[in-house]
Amino acid sequence: MSTSSFSAAHSQASTLYLPPGPWQTVFDCLCEHFSAIGREQWLDRIARGRVLDGHGAPIALDLPYKEGLRIHYFREVPDEKPIPVIESILYADEHLVVADKPHFLPVTPAGEYVEQTLLRRLIRRLDNPHLVPLHRIDRHTAGLVLFSANPQSRSAYQSLFPTRQIEKRYEAIARALPELAFPLVHKSRLIDGEPFFRMQEGPGASNTETAVEVREMNGDLWRYALYPVTGKKHQLRVHMTALGASICNDPFYPQVLKDVDDDYANPLKLLAQGLRFVDPVTGEERDFESAITLQW
Repeated sequence: MSTSSFSAAHSQASTLYLPPGPWQTVFDCLCEHFSAIGREQWLDRIARGRVLDGHGAPIALDLPYKEGLRIHYFREVPDEKPIPVIESILYADEHLVVADKPHFLPVTPAGEYVEQTLLRRLIRRLDNPHLVPLHRIDRHTAGLVLFSANPQSRSAYQSLFPTRQIEKRYEAIARALPELAFPLVHKSRLIDGEPFFRMQEGPGASNTETAVEVREMNGDLWRYALYPVTGKKHQLRVHMTALGASICNDPFYPQVLKDVDDDYANPLKLLAQGLRFVDPVTGEERDFESAITLQW
C-alpha cells in the first residue's frame, strides 16, 4: 500500500497499541480487548480488510500477537440510525472546506455515530479521505466548521486556533437579562462536571472568557451575540447559564434532561454564526457566515 493510501486510511481509522497479555494472535487480543464486539464481527471486519497493520495493510487472521504492535481499525455501528438533517458546503478549495452543520449532526465519529457524522458525509460528498476538522462544535450546536483538505497545508490552518488568530462569533437565544449591563465579558474557570459529559464553573484562576452582546430583544427572549476568546468544551452553554440565561432547549444545562429523544423541531438555540481570519496559505482575509437562522 502506498504512503498516500495509508495516510487516507489512517486518517479515518482508530488506532490501538496492543496491550500486554497472553494472546497468540492479534485477532484474539481484539476479541478480548473489545469484549462488546463479538468474535463473528471481528472475523467479518478482518475478512473485509477493516483492520490494518502499522503500514496500512489488511491483517491476516493468524497475525501473531506482539505487545505494543500498532493496529488500525475502522469503527462500525450496526444498524446506525439515520439523522434526518442535511449539511451544506459554503466554500471549498484544495486546502480548505467550510461546512454549515445542522443541529444534531456530530462532527466526528463517536459512540453510536460513525457514518452519520459531518466528517464522513463530507468525505463521501467530496471524495476526499484526507479531510480533517480543524475545530469542533457540539452535536447540539449548528453552524460553521472548518476542515483541512490537504495534509501539506494542514498545520498552517491548525495554528490559527491556539494562537487566537481566528475570530469566532456565535448567536444564542435565551431569556432576557434586563438586570445586567451589556455588553459584558464573563470569565471563569471551567472544570469537569457531573455527569462526565458536563462542565461546570469552579474555584481558581479563570481559563475561559466570553464577550456577550445583545443583538435583538423579543419580549422574554433575547438574541445574544457571543464572542468566545477561549474554546473550552461547553463554554458558551455554561457561561450563559452562569449569567442566569441558559440557552433555550439546552438538554444539559442547567439540568440534564434524561431519556429525551432529539427534538428536531426544537433544537438548542446556539449557532456558530461567523468565522473571520487571514488565510495562512493565500494571505486573503476570510469572512464566512452561516446560512442558518435561529428561529424564535
